[in-house]
Amino acid sequence: MKDHMLHTDVHWGTEAPCTVYEKRPLKDPKGNVVDGLYVAWIRLNNPKQYNSYTTEMVKGVIAGFENASLDRSVVAAVFTGTGPFAFCTGGNTKEYSEYYSLRSDEYGQYMELFNHMVDSILACKKPVICRVNGMRVAGGQEIGMACDLAVSSDLAIFGQAGPKHGSAPVGGASDFLPWYLSIEDAMWNCISCEMWSAYKMKAKNLISKVVPVLKVDGKWVRNPMIVTEDYVKDGEIVYGEYKTGDAAKEARAFVKEHQPNADFELLDKEVDRITWTFANLFPGCLIESIDSVRQKKKFFWDTMKNAHRHWLAANMGGEAFLGFGAFNTKKITNQDTIDFLKFRQNIAQCKNWDLDMFAEVLGKPAK
Repeated sequence: MKDHMLHTDVHWGTEAPCTVYEKRPLKDPKGNVVDGLYVAWIRLNNPKQYNSYTTEMVKGVIAGFENASLDRSVVAAVFTGTGPFAFCTGGNTKEYSEYYSLRSDEYGQYMELFNHMVDSILACKKPVICRVNGMRVAGGQEIGMACDLAVSSDLAIFGQAGPKHGSAPVGGASDFLPWYLSIEDAMWNCISCEMWSAYKMKAKNLISKVVPVLKVDGKWVRNPMIVTEDYVKDGEIVYGEYKTGDAAKEARAFVKEHQPNADFELLDKEVDRITWTFANLFPGCLIESIDSVRQKKKFFWDTMKNAHRHWLAANMGGEAFLGFGAFNTKKITNQDTIDFLKFRQNIAQCKNWDLDMFAEVLGKPAK
């Protein structure tokens, strides 16, 4: 047999921050191992920074999907994150702020890697499941939407953060979201920076399945911060919305206590159910079907990705410098965004975009 693998294991690791690549045996519904067949697990491993991806981790994801694609023994690929809190919160803002800010050409090269990461997911010749173990936000939301199916912890939240923190959701969100949501919802989700619950996103068709992950005294407990008991109240759809008032306060305390011990048994059973379904289909007919559906997402992604790469690189000299800098210094200033109104006033007065103007809108060290 020929060896078609593109990558060795040089881009993978076990110690955070890294990308972990693992081939797990395919199992039947009774848990019996099927000889010679595997599921490739590609895991973002940076839990202290909510599995945000560093430059080296991006390379690991690319290597993972490209090898899974060419591995004859792999039935499907699973994309997930380490720990109970986050699938991925996007690019590493510390790296963005401390290395890429004001280095537009360097960031352009980084964006080449990012685009390659999305391409590697969309081009994988195995079906890809996004196992959403927690927050899927910003760039994490974008690489999650590049996957074919998504199953989620009910503690996960979904959304974009770019316009609030110095970027634009053009790493896939503006291309993919309109296929999942209505155009009104896609627009608002892209620009508002609101975080929507897993139940709300299931209702709006972004993801396939939501399962509880809190198991307390032997019983599964659905996310108590979210309304799941009612659909309509006072004429408004409330299913999937956040609770408010004392109910919200009590629920947050409950989740804070139990989330560190989240149990992903039901999530993994759903992943196993889907992979077993894949295993019992003609592989050629399966991937042709998947590629045909993917093409609708790829059409807009391929059309715009190079232009967006150039804009994002140029933006590193302005709004991204401010946005990522404010977020990265929030522990010093007690604020994670700039003074937007002062920034707009400076623009209205046609002030130069220099460090003096930037200093006027960034937070000051807290006393």
